[in-house]
Amino acid sequence: MTSPDLTDANISKLAELFPTVVTETTSADGSAKSTIDFDLLRQELSDHIVEGPQERYQLDWPGKRAAAFAANAPIAKTLRPVREESVDFDTTKNLFIEGDNLEALKLLQESYLGKIKLIYIDPPYNTGNDFVYEDDFAESSAEYLARSGQKSETGERFVANAESNGRFHSDWLSMMYSRMKLARNLLSDDGLVIVAIADHEHGNLRILLDEVFGRDNFLANIVWQGGSKNDARFTSQGLDYMLIYARNISRLIDDDVRWTEPKKGHARVMDVAREIWEASGHDAVAATSAFRKRLREMRSELEPAVFRYDQIDDSGRPFQSDNLAKPSATGTSRYDLAHPVTGLPVKMPKEGWRFSPTTMADRIAQGKIIFGPDHTSTPRLKRHLDEMDTQAIKPVFTQERASAAYALKKLLNSDVFPYTKDVDVLAKWISAVTQSDRDAVILDFFAGSGSTGHAVMRLNAADNGNRRFILVQLDETIEHADYGSIPDVARERLRRAGVQVKTEIGQHGSELDVGFRSLHVATSNMVDTHATADDLVQAALSDAIRSVKPDRTDEDLLFQVLLDWGLDLTETIDLKSISGQQVLSVADDSLIACFAAEVSVELVQEIAILHPLRAVFLDSSFATDATRINAEQVFREVSPETEVRTI
Repeated sequence: MTSPDLTDANISKLAELFPTVVTETTSADGSAKSTIDFDLLRQELSDHIVEGPQERYQLDWPGKRAAAFAANAPIAKTLRPVREESVDFDTTKNLFIEGDNLEALKLLQESYLGKIKLIYIDPPYNTGNDFVYEDDFAESSAEYLARSGQKSETGERFVANAESNGRFHSDWLSMMYSRMKLARNLLSDDGLVIVAIADHEHGNLRILLDEVFGRDNFLANIVWQGGSKNDARFTSQGLDYMLIYARNISRLIDDDVRWTEPKKGHARVMDVAREIWEASGHDAVAATSAFRKRLREMRSELEPAVFRYDQIDDSGRPFQSDNLAKPSATGTSRYDLAHPVTGLPVKMPKEGWRFSPTTMADRIAQGKIIFGPDHTSTPRLKRHLDEMDTQAIKPVFTQERASAAYALKKLLNSDVFPYTKDVDVLAKWISAVTQSDRDAVILDFFAGSGSTGHAVMRLNAADNGNRRFILVQLDETIEHADYGSIPDVARERLRRAGVQVKTEIGQHGSELDVGFRSLHVATSNMVDTHATADDLVQAALSDAIRSVKPDRTDEDLLFQVLLDWGLDLTETIDLKSISGQQVLSVADDSLIACFAAEVSVELVQEIAILHPLRAVFLDSSFATDATRINAEQVFREVSPETEVRTI
């Protein structure tokens, strides 16, 4: 009901003429909008260099400083355990956290600082219809609702990134920047992060990760062909990427870390070779002829690195012959090598030999060098297929995404989640990164339907690993008959996947951890008692005495203590009775927590006798300051090594 916005129309016209001068800024209401960089426009219209702000190489956007502030700002939140949503709560080492992942990352900073081996995330791709997180810790809920013009049922700071605003890069970069800064803290020194992304933000994400992790720690840009569109105008599309960064690349080099994967078709070719060897009557010439014919029939199913092993030697082993030339000549690469029959020097490659004289002698003794009929031919190196079952992992691969969606639909008997991560692809990369650390902790804070947890279970079942997962998913609501939110879908997927994996491996799966502790990001367990005496009336005085919210359980308080002390959230928890009171024992009495309304001296003495490393009580459990001081004195005398706290 207004006339056209001529400013926007003029910006669009300038964008057609000079696309490089269009940038983004923040409007009065805090949202992103297109604008013109007038210094760049002046330069486009000038025949000399125009003076302007100091130039530097960097990725900048409106809201970057606010995003850095959001990463560092404290929050009054905690994690509440929900046993009824969990599987094997008392024994599992896995976590599923429901809530805003920025808040979850903040809460995990102490307990998992430097303990995560791999972070794999598949964040929103910013296509215009995704959801983004809006982080503002300086405003109240009322202020937020008034500014945003909506009331979200999925979280106080969760807003739809509509098409009108969805293609702005600034909002997406701000959302990612604060989270990646926090995520980096959690990685171990030899840890890595893998971020899946599509074309929309691939370029920006690469520069952002360069800034957060350092350009030197870039490891790979994996290209995933996940599908194709034959009706596409230019290319068939369907590409996704995985950007991989190390926490400290020097550590990986020092540890001689190498990523390998099985060669496609290796096992099958070995079976075929054994079959042909037996059928040939152990005749190497006949076996080689038959073997090459079978390989040609199987070629489309094999990696070139497997197909090239097309000969069978006198021991029945498939092999290929490789040249013995050294890539570049060195002082030890040129020497005479005698032919075993004629005794004369064989023909040497122009570059010299690949091996030193000592190594060459070892290879000859092992039967690894193939000599020709006389010294006029150049010998070759024999490489056996059974010694080369793996290869360096490839940065380009094809894997149809549709199969992942079908597998999830079959598992859940529902198509509630049509777009899901591919469990096989996840397992492949988790395996590559953790092949030397099968106790690794893997974090995914854009968990979606829980594919990462599913992949960890499957991988542990395959190689007897003890990898652990931590999944974080926002409580985004969905319209479905069986599920109210995406976390509901993920938890059910994990339950069914655990049963499926155990069924597939049978009796060997009894020790496999397919459970998870379900935790929710929630407001603090403690009552806000910041009030002046004038604000308190007689009726409110009793409420001000107790510091814990009335709906919180002892286990709720315990998990807040675990977070405050920076302890692992999957430690074993036992319920005990001491002096007639219920106490919680963590990790075989390493921590003992008693949140009883009243604490007696006898109870304190009994706990001190157990010599826990830590003990915690409610401050309100002590009737006076004197009784609390007496309790501390008991610990100093009986168990001086115990750290005692009250909340």
